Amino acid sequence: MRIYISIDMEGIPGTFNWEQEKTNRATIQNCMFHHIQTVIESILASPQASLIEEITLADSHSAGDNLDYSITALDERINLISGCPRPRYMMPDLDPAYDQVWFLGYHSGTGALRGNMDHTYSNSRIHNIWINGERMNEALINAAYAGYSGVPVGLVSGDETLKDELLLYLPWIEYIPTKKAVAKFSAKNYSQKLVDKQTKASVLQTLTRTKEEIPLFTFEPPLSLKIEFNHSSMADQAQLMPYTKRLDGRTIEYQTDDYAILFEAIMVLVYLAQITPM
Repeated sequence: MRIYISIDMEGIPGTFNWEQEKTNRATIQNCMFHHIQTVIESILASPQASLIEEITLADSHSAGDNLDYSITALDERINLISGCPRPRYMMPDLDPAYDQVWFLGYHSGTGALRGNMDHTYSNSRIHNIWINGERMNEALINAAYAGYSGVPVGLVSGDETLKDELLLYLPWIEYIPTKKAVAKFSAKNYSQKLVDKQTKASVLQTLTRTKEEIPLFTFEPPLSLKIEFNHSSMADQAQLMPYTKRLDGRTIEYQTDDYAILFEAIMVLVYLAQITPM
């Protein structure tokens, strides 16, 4: 069994705003390390431990420099992907040989009511994202890429608001609630002992399911990506990408039949939107 784990920060227990990362980065890293360590130790203590061939950790928050390499010392089957920019951003090097994808420390989508640090890829640039008319968050976009690759999503951890968003589309997942948002930059973080207990139980339950027993989340082509940016100037810049269509002052549309291309197009458009015009 091969497990692919994409790791974000905003849904990690113990976090509540981005200022923490600037002023107390060590605390954030410790929170992340502890949560991931608990997940891995739960895997290694499970009845399926001997069946594990590989555990790939993709450090997928911001520049991908948040999780210390020493995490790989827990077991020789653990690999860590770090750094950015890179192809397929939060899902680098995923291939159909994996049995399950897990999302740890994920968060609700931009504009969520009482979503702790809610955003979709870029808080400063993106106001909304839709795929085939469905309003998306990062977890759903990444889950659809996993489904495109033939790999199901089995386990997710994050805040209660993300849970509500995901269960509409991925009702089969095991979910580890880490906190309840009080406001965008305020959270009721659950007890570390409670989160650890729920993590162990969810990991054990997820590992009992085979790849074939978990549904895939996918979109059927033709595919339509719409991104509404925060400012019209950002849409001006994003429209420089070939084959985009301007829908209004802030919204760009991109169409394709290939989800892998759409997946990469999202980050291209986000990067274009941050460039200062000459």
